[in-house]
Amino acid sequence: MSRSRRLSLGAVILVVNALQWVIAEAVTAAAWNDPPYSYARNYISDLGVPDCGTRFQGREICSPAHTLMDTSFALQGILFAAGVVLLARLVEGRVRRVLTVLGVTHGVAFVLVGIFHGSADGPKYNLVIHAGAAMAGILCANTVVIMAGRLRSLGLPRPYRVFSVTVGVLGLLSELGVGISTGTAGAFERGGVYSWLLWSAVTGTLLLAGRLPRPAVLENVPV
Repeated sequence: MSRSRRLSLGAVILVVNALQWVIAEAVTAAAWNDPPYSYARNYISDLGVPDCGTRFQGREICSPAHTLMDTSFALQGILFAAGVVLLARLVEGRVRRVLTVLGVTHGVAFVLVGIFHGSADGPKYNLVIHAGAAMAGILCANTVVIMAGRLRSLGLPRPYRVFSVTVGVLGLLSELGVGISTGTAGAFERGGVYSWLLWSAVTGTLLLAGRLPRPAVLENVPV
């Protein structure tokens, strides 16, 4: 596959990934009627819990379309990893290896998130794996976003680099606010997830529109 096609494919994958998540989340949340799902209060993981009528950490959980959200979790991990690995071909050496490892780790983590739902019922390891994988995936994805903004040698526009670093940092900081209040836990969690989804959509769209340069492959690009 030529370099141009590889970058175009990576861009398409990132855009499709962001769209499929947003759509799956909206459809799954809409199917949650009693009690109404709250984007501010409920965790994203609540949408993937198969146990209806469960009370967990003060939240009533009932997600009729949980299979859709769990599938989206796993698909998101695979697509994000594929997109990052393809775009990482812009650089050589240590930076490419780091980006690849972060992307693949994120992918594996979110496949696990989709398989091991965040339910209090069932084996204890189920919730432990889900929570650990979600934390690892969020950390890796936002780190990728920050690194993308720091690759100055690629000649990327300054506004794009500032955007990437800002979004990634805010994503990580947002996760720190999850435990502040049960009424805003879902909102803060989304800040750490929507950060890389927004970056994916923007990066993919700009590449496809020709608004970002497609520099030659660079060796040992400093971060």
